[in-house]
Amino acid sequence: MAIYDTLGTTYGRTRQPDPRIADQIHAALGNAADVINVGAGTGSYEPPQTLLAVEPSQVMLAQRPPGSAPAVCAVAERLPLRDDAADAVMALLTVHHWSDLEAGITELRRVARRRIVVLTWDQQIFRERFWLVREYLPQAAAFDDTRAVPTDRLARLLGGARQVPVHIPHDCVDGFGAAFWRRPDAYLDPRVRSGISMLAQTGEDVLAPGLAALAEDLATGRWHHRHADLLALGSLDVGYRLLVTDS
Repeated sequence: MAIYDTLGTTYGRTRQPDPRIADQIHAALGNAADVINVGAGTGSYEPPQTLLAVEPSQVMLAQRPPGSAPAVCAVAERLPLRDDAADAVMALLTVHHWSDLEAGITELRRVARRRIVVLTWDQQIFRERFWLVREYLPQAAAFDDTRAVPTDRLARLLGGARQVPVHIPHDCVDGFGAAFWRRPDAYLDPRVRSGISMLAQTGEDVLAPGLAALAEDLATGRWHHRHADLLALGSLDVGYRLLVTDS
């Protein structure tokens, strides 16, 4: 996870939890008395009953706000926890970064007494429905093809999980990949791009032609004409999914 010692430097500013997504995550956790947050980053979406946060990047840990749950520097594949350590374990937008997916999922199942909640995305839906990667930045989609975990495979590894769509609000305050689907100008801001791993890891030189085309289409009004239907929507399903399973 050394990549997040560079990529994660802006997360405290660009990746604030969105309250509507938080409500959905917390509802998925149910009445868990205590929760472990794996791949916790800066602590977004941690419920009050979080017992421990696990995060491999010291840069991310340093951005956790005062009063956050206790945190330990460790990886998902080797959790420093006993069996059945908490009612629930959550892992949000992190499984695609793990070096050994099966080992990490095995660890989640080992430490969760009752429930596991994973936030991820369906890459096929994302490719088809998100205009940014479909029309302007196919290189970013190609990069995600190499690391995205098929949701059906993930559900099987979890021992059978239900998949719950997470629709992204048009004014989402958490600056992840598709958060700005109705605010296209945001993707021209390098500070925004630096907090989106698929863009930051694809590289500015590779993205430059597509971003230039987007800037031109915004200046001429072509983007707004082409995507007039989006401007009337309050939220959009671009493939983000909560996988929920009882262990």
